[in-house]
Amino acid sequence: MPPEKRDDRPLVPCVGAIVHDRAHRLLLIRRGQDPGRGLWSVPGGRVEPGETVAEAVEREVLEETGLRVRAGHEVGRVRIDAASVVYDVADLACALLDDDAVPVPGDDATDAVFADAATLAGLACTPRLVETLGSWGVLPG
Repeated sequence: MPPEKRDDRPLVPCVGAIVHDRAHRLLLIRRGQDPGRGLWSVPGGRVEPGETVAEAVEREVLEETGLRVRAGHEVGRVRIDAASVVYDVADLACALLDDDAVPVPGDDATDAVFADAATLAGLACTPRLVETLGSWGVLPG
């Protein structure tokens, strides 16, 4: 039996936001930084020292889209391998505080949209995004 492979890369705590509007479209951003530069994903990023995951996800959504949200329950968790670290991402359901607000890209996002299922199908997304969101039951309606 081969020896068990050890992974000594540090885990970096991160968050992702699952935000739907009244039409059940999903908030997506086009990533301006690696990993996934140029690809579409949910807003999110690193949890800063001293932040809770709820504070982090609310901050990241505001920085990347200009939208204010209230963090809710954890929907799911994924690990994303990078060269020197592993990103441990907790995705949280988030409620819009202003249903009429329009996303505006900022920080590391180069674009931001509310996507329906047809729009999502035409976007180049980060690896396994659509499959993962589908398994969690949070794809746009």
